[in-house]
Amino acid sequence: MKIRTEPIGSIPRPVALIEGMAAHANGDLDEKGLSKLFESAITDTIKRFEATGSPVITDGEQSKPSFATYPIAGMKQLDPNGVIIPFADGHIRQLPKITGGPFRYQVYASTYLEKAKKMTNLPVKQAVIAVSAISLLYPQEGIEGYTHDQFINDLLNEAETDIRRSLNSGAYNVQIDFTEARLALKLDPSGNLLKSFIALNNKVLTRFTKEERQKIGVHSCPGGDHDSTHSADISYADLLPLLFGLQAGNFYLEYAGERDKSSVLAVIKENLRPGQTVFLGVTNVLDPGIETPEEIRDRILEAAAVIPVSQIGTTDDCGFSPFADDTSTSRDIAFSKIKARIDGTRLAEAVLNKK
Repeated sequence: MKIRTEPIGSIPRPVALIEGMAAHANGDLDEKGLSKLFESAITDTIKRFEATGSPVITDGEQSKPSFATYPIAGMKQLDPNGVIIPFADGHIRQLPKITGGPFRYQVYASTYLEKAKKMTNLPVKQAVIAVSAISLLYPQEGIEGYTHDQFINDLLNEAETDIRRSLNSGAYNVQIDFTEARLALKLDPSGNLLKSFIALNNKVLTRFTKEERQKIGVHSCPGGDHDSTHSADISYADLLPLLFGLQAGNFYLEYAGERDKSSVLAVIKENLRPGQTVFLGVTNVLDPGIETPEEIRDRILEAAAVIPVSQIGTTDDCGFSPFADDTSTSRDIAFSKIKARIDGTRLAEAVLNKK
């Protein structure tokens, strides 16, 4: 019996790349110079992933501006003053808002995938942003000549294309980043906002066959950024009964950073459906301490005592650097944690196979 193990996506960028991206934004570095930095960072990331023994890798999202905004990179019809996302430590992230239509992705995630696949023989997974997150770009005041319904129709088509292109380009699987799920409950404790987000995401997911959805997963965490979160205070007991209603085959959940792990496992057991696999985060990406393989093993065995082993996988709590400028975790620490996850997963396999 094998326990599947996968990364979430992002890896901290090299300092030279972060500085280069800032220089490019200021007009001090041309496209050719930035492309060289991207190429170097992706190559190094893939080599280091391979060295960990990871059976599935990503490109570390080295050339994405952020996990959320890659589809609109370079878009002209944008106003920077969109939705504000506050974090527990006081810092904020602000999304832009669109100023006109029709809405079209400027970049599809398959472009990152295709480049990564040329650099490795290992399976490569691809992360895409949830349609619910991009829906927040439409301004509350509306857009003259371009209704919200028109925007949503365009957005659903673009989100489907984003996933389908990655599948057609040979992605091992596609992971939908849905970190706004927990935040939705914080903003609207009634659950209505989250229900609307889930309904919107299901409108995309149901465009795929049952077999295709087995290669599509959903990632949810409390929004790790600069070692802080936006919604860690929201209970999984409120989130998971709704989250598992998504028509996806895989679920990637923050777990290592949860204080009451036994209650989390109980909620997962109660709501996990046949045919779904839950990838538990067994490394805490916000903690600089590096877990030992034995700690990872024990965390997995604890879960396997509650959840059917056939429906368990392992992952990291979140991406290590969802936004390009996040330097709170070093590349060395990130890859050490990944190596511990892989080794710990194999140790747990050995114990469970003996049983």
